Order: sequence, then structure tokens, then C-alpha cells
Amino acid sequence: MSLTEVSGASTPDSTPGPERPAAEPSPARAPRRPSPLAALLVRLHFYAGVLVAPFLVVAALTGLAYTVTPQLDRILYADELTVASVGEPRPLAEQITAARAFHPEGSLFGVSPGTGEHTTRVVFALPELGDKQHTVYVDPYTAEVRGQLTTWFGSTPATTWLDDLHRHLHLGDLGRHYSEIAASWLWVLALGGIALWWRRRGGRARVRHLLVPDVSAGKGVRRTRSWHATTGVWLAVGLLVLSATGLTWSRFAGGNFAAGLDAMDAGRPALSTGLSGVPADSGGAHDHGGAPVGAADPAAFDRVEAAARTAGLDGPIEITPGEPGSAWAVAQTDNTWPVGRDQVAVDPADGTVTARLDFADWPLLAQVSALGVQAHMGLLFGVVNQVLLAALAIGLLCVIVWGYRMWWQRRPTRTDRRAYAGAPPARGGLRGLPPWVLLVGVPVTVALGWALPWFGVPLLGFLVVDTALGLAARRRGRTATPATR
Repeated sequence: MSLTEVSGASTPDSTPGPERPAAEPSPARAPRRPSPLAALLVRLHFYAGVLVAPFLVVAALTGLAYTVTPQLDRILYADELTVASVGEPRPLAEQITAARAFHPEGSLFGVSPGTGEHTTRVVFALPELGDKQHTVYVDPYTAEVRGQLTTWFGSTPATTWLDDLHRHLHLGDLGRHYSEIAASWLWVLALGGIALWWRRRGGRARVRHLLVPDVSAGKGVRRTRSWHATTGVWLAVGLLVLSATGLTWSRFAGGNFAAGLDAMDAGRPALSTGLSGVPADSGGAHDHGGAPVGAADPAAFDRVEAAARTAGLDGPIEITPGEPGSAWAVAQTDNTWPVGRDQVAVDPADGTVTARLDFADWPLLAQVSALGVQAHMGLLFGVVNQVLLAALAIGLLCVIVWGYRMWWQRRPTRTDRRAYAGAPPARGGLRGLPPWVLLVGVPVTVALGWALPWFGVPLLGFLVVDTALGLAARRRGRTATPATR
């Protein structure tokens, strides 16, 4: 029986006649071999995912815990942070005097006047506390002290503990390496995953295939890959923001970022608090921007606050007294969009505004960096920001679990080849790259490795180990060949 008869097709050759030899079946089309660049990207994505994912799991879990700090503060420190009723606030001098009587030691570091249901915060610095302070909370309407906490630039003990857990696992500078590794590789995994999924999901409906998991796929690695990839695409923008903002805080990459901003004159500008026109130290992201002063006149705080309010600084503010003969800094501290970050310098003797620095006048990169930090901390958009961060953390954990599951599903299951995990993608992609890719890619990779050391060092480690394993496998193959003949 001919193939045409099997298919039911009518052709001129289907008339009765001598039996024709059956047509040979066409050879099966060989599977498409990935390009050298795609093969290299697959191998890099695999190794980075397997080896860096544990750092990302820790970062996601600790970041998820940090997202609830505003609600946790309101539960744990309701007496210190809030008041039950509001009215006409008492003078700041009276509130500061009450705080000083409650906390007689230490230097007066700064004052944040209470507004609405929030208490006034009077901050004292003590040498034995290092970069932490004692904050005394005062009812602004009765001048009654509500309590005292050891704070870190305004953060409560619970928030400080969770922040330290997320940043360095309470291990100091040594622990900061983990978070920098996670931030340095998160963007690589996100962009590499999108590129691989884009290449795999071809056709006219490519965008739809990128965003919608293939629910028609049966159980197995195809279905897991679909959920892994499409979820990663949905999370990509948020993960890139977290990676970039996390790097600005990191130890080495953050230092390079700050140096780059300074070189471009795009860093955070400094408010001039010197009455002779000398600018103050701009400080860091968590810095108050001033030095502790022990003998600041409490009455001067009312003058300075009135001058700042007249100058247009509304909402929550922080007053930082300066050294004798210098102006005091007053800064808005509203980090919720639209943010209030304007600053003025006020002469405490007569309440004259001597300098002003508006957030709108910051360089664009400094503005973007500051807003990114607040978004990373879950403050920029309030509760919505917290929900988005929590969704990103949970989604990232799911993507990681699916990635490891794919590795397990691809393991050999034959009795003679049984293994606990799948084999890594085949090597050799680097050798097949066109020369122009190497000419462009190598300098770019070296530059990235210099700017992001915890991207460059692990990448170099991957290459060294992979090369050594390849040489060892080749040597074993050469020694085994004569024995098989």
C-alpha cells in the first residue's frame, strides 16, 4: 500500500498498476541547535541560578519580613509613637525641656516636632551608642514624655533589627557581601531569563506567550519552565529596580556608584549651614546631616521651626542644631509620594533663613537614587509599595523553587544513569562566538566586573571552575579512548 493511499489523497499515480516500492520515510528533522551566544547564555543562567539562588532566597525572605515594619512599629511602640488625642501643640522649648529632664545625659542631636497623632522625637547622641541614638518621645499637646527607645537614624529597635537582618544578617561588613552578591546577580538572571524565554517562544503571538504560562503543557519540565519563565517576566521590572537600588547601598558597588556620581557632579548636594557660607557635610542616605550639639538653647527651636514653616516647609520636619556660629538645618522628612525633601538653613539667633536647597534642584540622578531608596524600603507609595514589595519577594521565591524543580525534573532516571539532578547545559558556547561579540563583550564584562566586584569575582570563579572541569573531562576522554579499542 502506497503512502498516498494511506493518506487518502487522489493523485495521477494512484491508478491500478504494478506495485511500486514504498517511499522511504523522510528523515526526522534534527532539533535546532542553539546559537553559540544562546548556548553561553543558557549555561550562565543555569550556573548563576543554581549558585546564586540561595543568596536571593535569604534576601527575599528577609526583605519580605521588612515590608511589615510600619505595621509592626505601630503594634509594638504605639505608646511611644502616637497620641490618643490632638489639640494645640505646646512650645518646642517646653517639650525639649521635658525630654532633657527625662534624659539628662548626652548631646542634643535633633528634634522632629510632632504633627497630628505623632509624638515629638527628641534625639540624644551618646559616644557609647556609636551610630545609634536615644530618642525620647514627647506628647506635643501635653509635653508629657511617652517613653524612650534606642534608634538608628529614626528607626525603632524592631525596624533596625529587621533592616540589619536584610542588609548583613547581623554579621557586620562580612554579612554585607551576601546582599551585594544577590543584588549584583539579580539583574543578570532577570534579563538573561527574559532573553532565553523570548528566543524559545517564537511565532506571531510571541508577546502573549511571554506573559501567559503554557497551561496545555503536561506535567513535567515544560510546565515548570513555563511558570518559571512567565512569572519572571511579570516580575522583571520590579526585580531590576530592587537590584539597582540595592547596589547603591552595597559596600563595594555602592562606593563605586557614589564615586561615579561625584565625578559627574550628580551626587546629593549639600545644604550650606555655615553663616560664612561654608557648606555642611551632605552625609549619606541614613545621615541626619548634622553634628551633635550639647548646649543648644531649647527656645531657639521654636524660632527655627517658625522660620522654616514661613519658608514653606510643611509636613514632618527635622531640626538639626549646628555648632556655635553656624546655622541650623531644617529638612522635610516626608518620604511618601509626592515626597517632601526641601531644606533650609536658619540662623538660630534671629530666625533668618540663610540658605535653601529644594529637592527639585537636586541633579536628576540624585533624585532618582533617593526615590529608588524610598521605594526599596517600601515607603514611597505607602501600603501599595509594601504590597508590591511583598508580591515581588513571594514571586521571586516561587521562581527560584521552580528553577530548582526543573533541575531535578531533568535528572537521568535510568537505572544505569540515575542522578539526583540534571546535567548542566553543554559547554563550548564561548568558543563558537563570533569575533565581534568577543571584542565588544569582553571589555563590557570586564568593566561591569570592576564596577560590580561581586558580579565580577563569582563570574571569574565560574569561568575558572568550568574550564578546569572541561579540561579534566577532556583528559579523561583521551585516556579512556585506547582502552575501548
